[in-house]
Amino acid sequence: MAVRYIHDCDTGSDDAVAIFAALSHPELDPLAITTVNGNVAVENTTENTLRVLDHAGARIPVYAGATRPFVRPDFPVPRAVINRVGELHPKHLDFPAAVSRAEEQTAVSFLIDAYMDDANADVALVATGPLTNVALALAAEPRLAARIPRLVIMGGAHGNGNVTASAEFNFWVDPEAAESVLSAGIREVVIVTLDATHSAPLSGTDCDELDRIGTPAARGAARLIRHRLAHDVAAAPDEQGGGEVASPVHDPMTVACLVRPDLFIETVRAHASVETAGARTLGELIVDTRPGRQEPPNATVALRASGQVYRVFLRTAFGAGQPASG
Repeated sequence: MAVRYIHDCDTGSDDAVAIFAALSHPELDPLAITTVNGNVAVENTTENTLRVLDHAGARIPVYAGATRPFVRPDFPVPRAVINRVGELHPKHLDFPAAVSRAEEQTAVSFLIDAYMDDANADVALVATGPLTNVALALAAEPRLAARIPRLVIMGGAHGNGNVTASAEFNFWVDPEAAESVLSAGIREVVIVTLDATHSAPLSGTDCDELDRIGTPAARGAARLIRHRLAHDVAAAPDEQGGGEVASPVHDPMTVACLVRPDLFIETVRAHASVETAGARTLGELIVDTRPGRQEPPNATVALRASGQVYRVFLRTAFGAGQPASG
């Protein structure tokens, strides 16, 4: 039976690859997508999500969500400043303008309704953007914490961050939301850190394989990954080694682990929290594994992934779709 889940995202390039991968994977059943302010503004994350679905010929309901962080009026540093080099996440993904439209219901209202419905007791929640929608839903309906069977988060870094030395983008954008969600008492939480995603990067060779599969989703994913490769080279040309360029493609790992429990080859059970006040450490994921800690473990933190398993997941996802055309 396919794994049913709801995807909460801020659709930029890697969220889009995750959506494409899930649409044709035989063991995944995405029920709905909720969008949030993050990589780009929520009106753009919503439009990008609809573009991706239209490009793949998929019909999944989309619900637009939060326009600003949970507590703060804006990001700690404006988005235009941190997203200026090479436009890793442009306002509009390079697909035709969406024909389909988002639902009238808001993302937060939908999440509450969905998880308070006993028919969805098995539906996982995957979050690949800032956790604002999830935090707002839990604040409005605290019983939701006991109703979400599994939450998989792309966020945080045990080692180095990517927006500051200590913080990953999703947690840094809305640290109060991340801390609120991690402390809510959801029974099973998996945090897919930058440590894990950087341990299994993808390359131009992987893109060539997706192009050979030839479906609209596979070709669309290849285009997006190549964009990330080009961005990383432009942003840090002196950091490239002599071999083939490879870049982490973060968000698809969250859906991959739903059907490939062997994806992560190093994890730790720990009490996870997020710094909300530090001048230099805002948004930092704190992974407390001390034997004498007072707080019990509340999350499984993924630290290293298998590149082989990740690639098999992608081949299975994109190879299971429609026959190649054109």
